[in-house]
Amino acid sequence: MEVLVYGAGALGSLVGGLLARTHEVTLVGRDPHMRRVREDGLRIDGEVDAHVHPRALTDGRHRSADLAVVTTKAYDTDAAARALATGEYDAVCSLQNGLTEERLVAALDPTVLAGTASYGARFAEPGRVTCTGVGEVAVGTLSGGTDPLAERVGSAFDEAGIETTVAADMPRRRYEKLAVNAGINGPSALARLSNGATLDGPGGEAAREAAREVARIARADGVGLGEEAVVDAVERVAAATAANRSSMREDVTAGRRTEVDAIYGAALDRADRFGVSAPTCRTIASLIRGWEVGAGVRPAADADQADAE
Repeated sequence: MEVLVYGAGALGSLVGGLLARTHEVTLVGRDPHMRRVREDGLRIDGEVDAHVHPRALTDGRHRSADLAVVTTKAYDTDAAARALATGEYDAVCSLQNGLTEERLVAALDPTVLAGTASYGARFAEPGRVTCTGVGEVAVGTLSGGTDPLAERVGSAFDEAGIETTVAADMPRRRYEKLAVNAGINGPSALARLSNGATLDGPGGEAAREAAREVARIARADGVGLGEEAVVDAVERVAAATAANRSSMREDVTAGRRTEVDAIYGAALDRADRFGVSAPTCRTIASLIRGWEVGAGVRPAADADQADAE
């Protein structure tokens, strides 16, 4: 299968590199990472060891492939969609944080598949990424049920040695992913802790309650997701990635913009729509946005508007 990975940072490079062991892969990312991959190939170390030579580009416009995998930061989704709209693809699959698929659907003609990825990835240096934990990729249709295209994509991932599930319950899995992100990302970023320490320490109850709120939002949206199930999921992911630092913790440490809008903003938009109280998610979102304003990575007016919505 021909695969284009749009947003080849840590996760995108890991997934694309694993796929490149079997398939024809093009990575789209930034220099100097893409330049080094072109010169010396992509090295994967840690839990997986591989050295592959995918095509590496910095311009993702006017390309074609059987599948485009989107792994950009959630706030870059619209830019990714504009670039992909200039190309030709049979399917597009998001492995991003948050609930980004609807924005891809609005901008693209190809079928958009929902996806989740629990592999741990860390950018080590240009041309090298570290797999910090072997997880699973799940793909399926946005509305749930079976689909031949999802089966084809799942088979391609499986052929490359990636643990893959073709899921008929992606609406539930998307909300579970959102609950895990809400439970781990914000609390770990605010406390400056690893994933495991966040859940094990005093911040653990806030993490669990944020996940419970997402479960309540899911049920109001007609998706069956229990509060015990999401707490179990948060605890399971935190235990499996105990020494890791969440993407939001990494962003805060590096002084970068976070995915607060895609994670907590998405949850709160739906909470307001369905009349669900979500004070923990709202508080975490306000604090992260406050940090962004103070760090100069977010205009104050943008934060005020987001908090008012």
